[in-house]
Amino acid sequence: MPRSRGSDVAAEPASVEDDVHRDPKRANVVYHDWEAATYDQKWSISFDQRCIDYARDRFVAVAGRPDAPYRQAVEIGAGTGFFMVNLQQAGVISRGIVTDISSGMVGQSLANAAAVDVPLAGLVADAESLPFADASVDLVIGHAVLHHLPDVEQGLREVLRILRPGGRFVFAGEPTSHGDVVARRLSRLTWWTTTRVTRLPGVRGRWSRPDDELTASSAAAALEASVDLHTFNPGELMRSCLRAGAIEVSTVTEELTASWFGWPVRTFECAVNPERLGWRWAHAAYRGWQGLAWVDRNLLDHVVPDELFYNVSVTGVRP
Repeated sequence: MPRSRGSDVAAEPASVEDDVHRDPKRANVVYHDWEAATYDQKWSISFDQRCIDYARDRFVAVAGRPDAPYRQAVEIGAGTGFFMVNLQQAGVISRGIVTDISSGMVGQSLANAAAVDVPLAGLVADAESLPFADASVDLVIGHAVLHHLPDVEQGLREVLRILRPGGRFVFAGEPTSHGDVVARRLSRLTWWTTTRVTRLPGVRGRWSRPDDELTASSAAAALEASVDLHTFNPGELMRSCLRAGAIEVSTVTEELTASWFGWPVRTFECAVNPERLGWRWAHAAYRGWQGLAWVDRNLLDHVVPDELFYNVSVTGVRP
């Protein structure tokens, strides 16, 4: 399911200075170090068959199923390793290296890989200046990362530099411009409504979160806004890849009604007392999102313009 705009956090950062919000790279480090330990739980990330299938399907949808596993792959902005580790478990990648500007995220991704016995290396690295030799890897991947890069085309040029000739990149889960506007409006409305309803007499004690948790959640959302730098039109994203030097560039889009359902659900979960929501809620919410994603993919994809969907994925090849 998509990530929520209402953030649930373990604790407020000890100090978030105003200049962090003016420096997107520093904001990325602060925000993602802060979130590393709780990120998987918050976004329902796992390393079981559910997310193995999800990661593989996202990859195959844009790049096709590989004839054999990619021998050497690098992920930029890997976060907790969701895309890389699950693609390794799916047999898409043999050996992987994760990179992230956040040392906390690199550490968490290595821990997640070790927990499922997946061999993985990790480096703290800026995606706009990658510490790899020219033409040294077969595949570069990323999931929900391009929209964090201050200079997207510089990041793409670095990706193409380290790819071997004929090597491929795959970036999935990037927000479209139209889809992001709809998601943010739905999330704000859900947050506003839920936080007010749960404060009503007879409801507050059972359904509301403590005020300090809601305050911390708002602080997280404010910092998150400093690291969400871009949204994308699928056609313009394709042209950015071509300008960076890629060939065989293509995009796919996903999630229309699924995002209309998923964003409010996630925001609701962040706004209420989690003890009131159990396994049945989680299962029903996931199945609801899954059903709508099927409708989007098999029915609406054929009639709705690409730019109206929430997610865009892109692939290309180094000449």
